[in-house]
Amino acid sequence: MLRGRRRESETIDALLRDARAGTSGVLVILGDPGIGKTALLRHAATADLHVLRTTGIEAEAELPFASLELLLRPALSRLDRIPERQAAALRGAFGLGPAGPGDRFLIGLAVLSLLSELAEDGPVLCLIDDAQWLDRASADALLIAARRLAAEGVAMLFAARPPFEAPGLPVLGLPGLDQAASAELLDSAGLPLTAESRQRILAEAAGNALALLELPKSRGTGDGLSPTARPEGDGPSLTARLEEAFAHQSDGLPAAARLALQVAAADGTGETAVVLAAVRALDGTPEDLDEVCAAGLIRPADGSRLEFRHPLVRAAVWQRTPLARRLAVHHALSQVLEGTADADRSVWHLAAATLTADEGVAARLESAAARAHDRSGYAAAAAAYERAAALSPSAGDRARRLTLAAEATEFSGRFDRARNLAEGAGDPGAELTSRLIRVRACSDYGEGRLQGAHAMLSAGVDHLTGTDPRSAAWLLLDAASMVWFDGDRDMAFRTAEQLDALDVPPDGDILPVHRLCRWFVALALGRPADGLPPLASVVESARALAGPDRRGLLLIGGLGLAELDARTHRLTLAATAAIRAEGRIGLLPQALTSLARVEYARGRYAEAHGLAGEAVTIARDTGQPAWARQATALLEELAAVRGEPLDPATAHPAALALLDLGQGRAEQALLGLESLVYGRARNRTPAMHLVPDLVEAALRSGRIARAAEPFARLEAWAATLDQGWADALVLRCRALLSTADAGADPRTGSSGPGTGSRASSRASGAGPEVWFRAALDAHDRPFDRARTGLLYGEWLRRARRTGDAQHHLRAALEVFEWLGAEPWAGRARAELGAAGWSAPRRADVDRFVRLTPQERQIVQLAAQGLSNRDIAAHLFLSPRTVGQHLYKAFPKLGVTARGQLAELSLDG
Repeated sequence: MLRGRRRESETIDALLRDARAGTSGVLVILGDPGIGKTALLRHAATADLHVLRTTGIEAEAELPFASLELLLRPALSRLDRIPERQAAALRGAFGLGPAGPGDRFLIGLAVLSLLSELAEDGPVLCLIDDAQWLDRASADALLIAARRLAAEGVAMLFAARPPFEAPGLPVLGLPGLDQAASAELLDSAGLPLTAESRQRILAEAAGNALALLELPKSRGTGDGLSPTARPEGDGPSLTARLEEAFAHQSDGLPAAARLALQVAAADGTGETAVVLAAVRALDGTPEDLDEVCAAGLIRPADGSRLEFRHPLVRAAVWQRTPLARRLAVHHALSQVLEGTADADRSVWHLAAATLTADEGVAARLESAAARAHDRSGYAAAAAAYERAAALSPSAGDRARRLTLAAEATEFSGRFDRARNLAEGAGDPGAELTSRLIRVRACSDYGEGRLQGAHAMLSAGVDHLTGTDPRSAAWLLLDAASMVWFDGDRDMAFRTAEQLDALDVPPDGDILPVHRLCRWFVALALGRPADGLPPLASVVESARALAGPDRRGLLLIGGLGLAELDARTHRLTLAATAAIRAEGRIGLLPQALTSLARVEYARGRYAEAHGLAGEAVTIARDTGQPAWARQATALLEELAAVRGEPLDPATAHPAALALLDLGQGRAEQALLGLESLVYGRARNRTPAMHLVPDLVEAALRSGRIARAAEPFARLEAWAATLDQGWADALVLRCRALLSTADAGADPRTGSSGPGTGSRASSRASGAGPEVWFRAALDAHDRPFDRARTGLLYGEWLRRARRTGDAQHHLRAALEVFEWLGAEPWAGRARAELGAAGWSAPRRADVDRFVRLTPQERQIVQLAAQGLSNRDIAAHLFLSPRTVGQHLYKAFPKLGVTARGQLAELSLDG
């Protein structure tokens, strides 16, 4: 047991016990330098688990996957046992094979699969020290894998200084040792200290274990330390005083040994052969390195490597190295590594040894950046491009390399930094300016700042309209899509003006894109789409031009707005499957959210829930908060349909209003819906979807007059859209408005005012019954149809037509129960009871409802004959986790064998 660390040791021991039992776990140990993080890792390493280790090294922060490769080196012989695309991505990341299209998420999944495979032979312990200095690519991959550990028997420990961001992972903060443990540790060193010196060190160390052991060594028994404890915040920090203590120890070495120590500090690899070669290049000898080891500042590790006694030793040595010596050391290391597998390290050392503009060095850095980009090391690529720009003699090359740095930074999700780089590139000409504008727009969009993104895109359109109308049209499509997302009328008017100003030839291949922009603007501003082909055909034509990228996905989503049919589902499903298969994980949140929306409209709520939940997780892992919010909003809608509680402080207002309406709080629902339907997004498609809810809430709360204006907008919007599902909603609203007419006859009703849409004109002069029947005929979305059936049945029951009412109420109840829409099912049961019909719950649906969304996804894939390994690759889990979910799902489904799954129907 470590001194003063009983609680922390027991926490780690529990994590290791769970790993032995097959349950994975992760812990992030946070604390100041010297507080005892590494000691806890050493304590964990004594357990009887297969131990993998790595350490973040500040000097290697720009080298992609350096720390990850060190961790996984002992397991690389098993790469052929994990899914091939993942294995290829990991080989490419480590330079063991050609660079592939795999992004950081796919590489993180490969780490998960490899650790899971290694754990087949027994529990695995991963120790990651100094995690705050991990290269960005390694950190991303490790955190992605850590968040998906479940039933593999893997324990993962990160030790880091704050701030180290590991969202979603448990954190163990390390305080200083208490007085008794501090005194015990100080005395264990066996150094002769006077009582005064002893007390002074205890006060200055403030419970820091490293300080208790190292400060007494600084010039004997405390000489050079303050005579009294410094008040907090007064004088150098404890870290600085520890570095000074280590510096005093290095200063006592002979000059040749100090040179060897400086080479080791600059190298970062820890490879003995590299350090010795550089020492020899500087006229040193192996004996100089031996002398450093004898002083205890560095020590051999794993046979072929060297490690510093503590990271602060490295920092102290390098900070006291004069500039001229630093340049010489970097140059020597660059020469030693030239022509080896560590060519990128060679380039970085050469760049560090270069103080003035040098095109040769800049070009080599640019090549290193391209290699890093191909290996999905986007943060490393950005750093190399930026340094290459700084060393570029030509202003044009500088701007081009800064543009590449900005693009790589935006791709890595560091939006603020990407924006700053783009702004610093100046005015480099038309092509680069367009790219830089897109970087700034994508950065704003990635942070959910749609107005800022729209402003950037509008500037790009102005820049390109006269010289490159084709590129301008594509930027306008991005701008128009943001108008649809945000609903801001000023943005819509600005985009409309630019559309009018853009000269697109009537036979130009970009014409479908221009027409789609006009459709988006027409819908956003509530204008007629005169002279335009049907939206569905325009979307399909534009989608064919876009290809399988973000714009292509956006257009598939647009097709979903236009019409819901088998084609929309097929396109979205195929796009999502292709993205999974190709490992283009950065596109998945958008694809999954679009597919989830389609499944939601089709009434496949469990599938929609699973897809949206996966989209949220991947969006957060890949730094896409805008898509995380959209997918979360869909999850909240699903929760509202099912009557699950929502947090009023964080949930989307539309979901809250739907929950209120379903649970009978009509006035509260009306207020919430009005805030959306009359807000800035009043003409957005989602806002129009809310108008039928508002009409119903207004009727139930006795305030039907408040539904008139929104309904008029819905009619005009539906007439523009000209789609059956929108017509059906208009017809339902017309029926409700007709029932509010006090003079309406229950059987024939009376005609209602206005015939704005084709739905209205089709049934002009009709009353509630005709409107309800027409709506039921037009509906193709199960939940919408069931709600109309419920409202129709309620009206029929009040008209004392109980037989007719029972027919429609039973049909509605069946759908609500299948969807798990309990509030609505409760209303249907109550109405059936009032109509004299007893409606028991359907027991045959319960077994499917009891499955979690992830269990349902896994069961469906298993029913198709996929193995656990194939399912794991498809859903980004480990095979062991898949097996655990199936083990839990079988009893819920009443099956005992995998073969029985194919006989089950999970549709609904």
